[in-house]
Amino acid sequence: MTSPPQRPSNPARRAVLGTALGGTAAAVLPGAPATALPGAAHAEEPPSARGAQGPWELRDTMTTDGAWDRFLRDQDLVWTRLPTLWYEGPFLGDGQLGSMIYQEPGANKIRFTVQHGRVQDHRPEFGSGWGTCRLPVGHLTLEPTGTITAVDWRLSLWNAELTGTVTTTAGTLTLAALIHDEVLAVRVTARGGERATWTFHPEEAISPRKISEAPPSGYTTNPPWTTRTASDGTEQVLQPLTGGGQTATAHRRTGDELLLSVGHSHPSDTAAEADSLRTLRRAQSYKTLRQRHIRWWHAFYRKSFVSFPDQRLQSFHWIQLYKVASASRAGGPVMATSGPWLEPTPWPAVWWNLNVQLEYWLINGFNHPELDSLATTLRQNQEQLTANVPAAYRADSSGVGRSSDMFANRSVGRPGTGAEVGDLTWALHNVWLSYRHSMDTSLLRDTIYPVLRRAINYYLHFLTPGSDGKLHLPSTLSPEYPVVPPQDTNYDLALIRWGCRTLIESAELLGIEDESAPRWQEVLARLTPYPVDDNGFMIGADTPYAQSHRHYSHLLMVYPLYLVNWDQPESRDLITRSIVHWHALTGSHRGYSYTGAASMYAMTGDGDTAITYLRKFFDPTTRYPCRPNTHYTEAGPVIETPLSASQSLHDMFCQSWGGVIRVFPAVPTAWADLTLHNFRTEGAFLVSAVRKAGRTRFVRVRSLAGEPLKLRHGLTGRLTAVLDDGTPAPTRDLGDGTLAIDLPRGREVLVHAGARPDLTLAPVAVSEPGAAWGLP
Repeated sequence: MTSPPQRPSNPARRAVLGTALGGTAAAVLPGAPATALPGAAHAEEPPSARGAQGPWELRDTMTTDGAWDRFLRDQDLVWTRLPTLWYEGPFLGDGQLGSMIYQEPGANKIRFTVQHGRVQDHRPEFGSGWGTCRLPVGHLTLEPTGTITAVDWRLSLWNAELTGTVTTTAGTLTLAALIHDEVLAVRVTARGGERATWTFHPEEAISPRKISEAPPSGYTTNPPWTTRTASDGTEQVLQPLTGGGQTATAHRRTGDELLLSVGHSHPSDTAAEADSLRTLRRAQSYKTLRQRHIRWWHAFYRKSFVSFPDQRLQSFHWIQLYKVASASRAGGPVMATSGPWLEPTPWPAVWWNLNVQLEYWLINGFNHPELDSLATTLRQNQEQLTANVPAAYRADSSGVGRSSDMFANRSVGRPGTGAEVGDLTWALHNVWLSYRHSMDTSLLRDTIYPVLRRAINYYLHFLTPGSDGKLHLPSTLSPEYPVVPPQDTNYDLALIRWGCRTLIESAELLGIEDESAPRWQEVLARLTPYPVDDNGFMIGADTPYAQSHRHYSHLLMVYPLYLVNWDQPESRDLITRSIVHWHALTGSHRGYSYTGAASMYAMTGDGDTAITYLRKFFDPTTRYPCRPNTHYTEAGPVIETPLSASQSLHDMFCQSWGGVIRVFPAVPTAWADLTLHNFRTEGAFLVSAVRKAGRTRFVRVRSLAGEPLKLRHGLTGRLTAVLDDGTPAPTRDLGDGTLAIDLPRGREVLVHAGARPDLTLAPVAVSEPGAAWGLP
């Protein structure tokens, strides 16, 4: 991988760092006990022989295709029954084109859905639910000769390919299917008296929201589709759109193989037709496409590794990585609520008040910045974000409303009217996380800084001093809570504080003397405190958390912003009361209520409580549990909750907020063994660590950007910190089990206690067996 650019030099900051590290600090020092008070210093000891045991190297057992194939095969989804619903069946995707496979409702056929992340309507006057919503494309049906009696399918994660058989009263169909480079490729071989019949069924180009409401006044349906056959026999379905543009679906069958591609263009009414044909011809054949396909996926998985002893959760975790790579790629469309797998839903658009944010967190720890379509969406649509605020504020402000199309086209209301205002700022926190995990200065300079500056400016227009001398925000909505506070909504106060702090830090990093910096400082000094009562954080001023609420918008300062956190002893009681009270009122909780609580308890270091909450998402007795294929539905498909469950696992394994990397901070007691390799953290570090028999054995950190390293290592006893050339690493014990290490860019450090341990990275043994996902 190409290393990200270094952070711009800051002489004052470097001078402080040099003093903190003490120049030639010891390589061997006492490990801080787990009970050490925050900030407690420990006397340094001079280097000893254990600080220079010679060069070292990790022994990675996951370096061959065979090792990966064997490991990931244990994580695969399998089916011995024909799935009848979208949330039971296999799913394929390449970040844009997506397909789910299940029984055609009420028929002896198998449906392959055909949906695409770029296919949307273009009539903003009818809102995001109808006028700029995602539009359905169609589906294929595979119709056998005989009656289907059994299936034996496997979705291989390693190859991102569905393979298996369909047994009928007439014979057997052997199938293989994948999606790559916007082509759905299927190969079906018939035996006995079977033969395969394929039919493409176009679907009406109308909002999937029709399942929950009638179209808005003045809405007219899109024109009907037409069909044509190209000179090479490729069949096309052409769907014109009233608002301009076109969707074109091309498919061709050759022998046992079927290839299909979808193109979408706007404002051009014809470009999609040529695009779909060109894409299909480039694929050539199943074999040719598969070679490119598996080469991409095999390289993809090797970028990181995690193994822990709960089989069903471990499988789930790897399936989420497969899922997000099937649903998102940098430069592609931001994920809608259902990703690229559109089904009937009240939410056929992009939702910015939680869904978008939760969708992307897991890509950071998994070390896959190439999946970040959110950052590219905000970079590419800055003019639209400006157009979304009322005209009087467009000179210096930007925003986005609750839901939008893939171009972020949705107006945002004004503070003082009870509007939901902070969603763009929260989305920018995700992009900030992308920056912090990559230290890519261009992302900070070209996207975060200019867009966040405008998002915070919008707030600043409405902050007014009260009689208490504090700055107050007029009424805004805490997402999804039914009561609007008269002022000072905690959701927005947290985002304002985070935004002002981040702008000040960013200006310093970029060397910008911003004229607004004094105003940001003033806001941080004078902004009213978070409204709090005996039960913890309120929704806002004069508005307690008094009815069940699935969303943790009022707790954003705790997670994921970490403005109020467990490293602040004075905040611990408030944090605990707030989480306990949030979950004491249970009627409206949904899947992400459990994943959010799990991550919050992981922040406190309580892995056993964290896993207890996370398991509620997998409990089939809850109202909205995880589904058989690891997807999730409420009133319609929503992709974010399972992805956020993977982030909850990451928060148990490794955290890196507040400038400190925390290794194994909240591992459940039952998980005695755990392996991490190349887990990416803030500061652009790659962390590898092994836990055996309930103890951390070693931690290796590689620096990609030369950032200051503070490592809360979880080791006890006399520590050794040695660089990759065998020389002692300059270190300083900061107390609380935290070690400051001077680690240059491109170098690695190994930290362990006692004699050098076995440095093998390998899958751990399963101690909690579980059934495969799918319908085994």
